[in-house]
Amino acid sequence: MSRLHAHPSADAEDLLHTLVRLTGEVLEGIKLQEARVELALALQRQVLPAELPTVPGLAVAARYVPARRGLEIGGDWYDAFVMADGTIGVAIGDVQGHDAEAAAFVGQVRSGLRAVARATTDPGDVLAQVNELLVSMGSGLFVTCSFLRFDPVTHELAGARAGHTPAVWATADAGPRSVLDAGGLPLGMFQGERYPVTRRVLTTEGAVVLVTDGVVEGPRFPIEDGLEAVAALAHAGFDADADLLAASVIKIADMTGHSDDAAVVVLRHAAPSPP
Repeated sequence: MSRLHAHPSADAEDLLHTLVRLTGEVLEGIKLQEARVELALALQRQVLPAELPTVPGLAVAARYVPARRGLEIGGDWYDAFVMADGTIGVAIGDVQGHDAEAAAFVGQVRSGLRAVARATTDPGDVLAQVNELLVSMGSGLFVTCSFLRFDPVTHELAGARAGHTPAVWATADAGPRSVLDAGGLPLGMFQGERYPVTRRVLTTEGAVVLVTDGVVEGPRFPIEDGLEAVAALAHAGFDADADLLAASVIKIADMTGHSDDAAVVVLRHAAPSPP
């Protein structure tokens, strides 16, 4: 009895070669995407501050979580530093786009902001001058930003907002509330934009929580629900360690089902010492 040997047809061989070729292209695409994500992560690590300042009356803590789906990474950032006059500058922002280009642009924004803050510490002036700088660069990208200035001598907290997500503030003598102060357009869009400054003297202990929209908005959460969740945590932890409160707030991003990266900055302020 003869044994039959099956030979693949020409069509089957063509299909096999096509599958091999496509598999190779997919693997190359995956490697390229992984490389671009790692590049964006490396850039992000370079532009986030290595340490945060602490002065009498104020503790600053922060968290950042990258979104690893696709190339949606690199746009969210924060910064905090001691300025020339001894006050503390705190910024949080979100650059349009989420890829290596956005991560590189974050570095430009952060460097520009720090440079401007050497000449003026007024939050409105800082944002206005950074806006002029970014418009002149003509990159086509824009960034939302909140910039706050804390004076450890007077306990004044002054802030300006450029199209950014509202802050949440909770104190010992008041419930938590969203802080939707008047602001201007995102930075880098139009010349001549002005950013009004809101000034508050911190007379009791409490916490100001700054977030990017990746924390409070997602497929399962409208932004109002996300801010309410932040407010609940701020109310429960306004007198807790700033780092613990920041760690709790960043977990809200998981509840929202976000696809964006996410950043949180907590300013934990003490009550002024009696004279």
